[in-house]
Amino acid sequence: MTLPADGRQRRAIHLRLRGGEHLPPEEVLISGINAQVFPDEAGAVVQVASPVCPGRRTLVLNYGQARSTVTLNFLPDATDLYGDGTPEFLRLHSPADRTAFRAWFAALADSAAALPPVRLPREIDDCAALLRWCYRGALHAHDEAWLGQQPFETLPPLGSVAQYVYPLTPVGAGLFRIRPGPYGAADATNGSFAQFADAETLMRRNTHLVTRDVRVAREGDLLFYRQLEQNSPYHSMILTGNSAGVADNWAVYHTGPIGNAPGEIRRVSVEDLLRHPDRRWRPLPENSNFLGVYRWNILRADGP
Repeated sequence: MTLPADGRQRRAIHLRLRGGEHLPPEEVLISGINAQVFPDEAGAVVQVASPVCPGRRTLVLNYGQARSTVTLNFLPDATDLYGDGTPEFLRLHSPADRTAFRAWFAALADSAAALPPVRLPREIDDCAALLRWCYRGALHAHDEAWLGQQPFETLPPLGSVAQYVYPLTPVGAGLFRIRPGPYGAADATNGSFAQFADAETLMRRNTHLVTRDVRVAREGDLLFYRQLEQNSPYHSMILTGNSAGVADNWAVYHTGPIGNAPGEIRRVSVEDLLRHPDRRWRPLPENSNFLGVYRWNILRADGP
């Protein structure tokens, strides 16, 4: 059997008893691959979680004394349904995975804001670096080995993304799209993805505009600004908190260098940001410096 390596759940195999008797799905045991058995009108069906990396997998089915083996060939898949440069194997297809990513991304931003400057990872030196660090961490395996490399001491009680684990995807460690155009089969290895991307590239190649109304933004969404009078005109903020509207929600950002100082991470309430004394930083539709609320492309199936 041949299936695309796109990370989707697929109802791939129908099971029937030769004599036509009822087949209890709960009595079918599966090993060798991530799959589940569900009832259907004539027996049972096996739903397979396609991996994102191509290869051959063996699925073993056991029912009583009966045993069957199915070989599954997962082929490279270059589908990009939105034409935004993000392949379907990177998009998070299940609501649980999208929720897990949002929660980790926001939690890492809040954790970074709470750290004393001496414990902040050295790589976080501007707003884009904060986005890259939180994004990579949200897709990582949240195990003891990972925790041992982090500046905090405990893990939040959050579920992790199940579809794939960074960097075990066809694009490897290069998480961020840096070239324009839809995804093509050669893009995994031709330099279209990189570990580094500045704020403008993150906005244009890795996220999409959702709204200019911050009141309908969600946890893990991003605010982007363009301030032409600054050395780095594109600036970003991470929205944390998950309450409706803006109450109890926060914006976390790194200032970037301030004069000869390295700058700092700041956490400000969205309510206060809407009343910022400098109107250029107010996330309001009438503010031409505010580019809008953006969402990562891997969450695109999540809807507006």
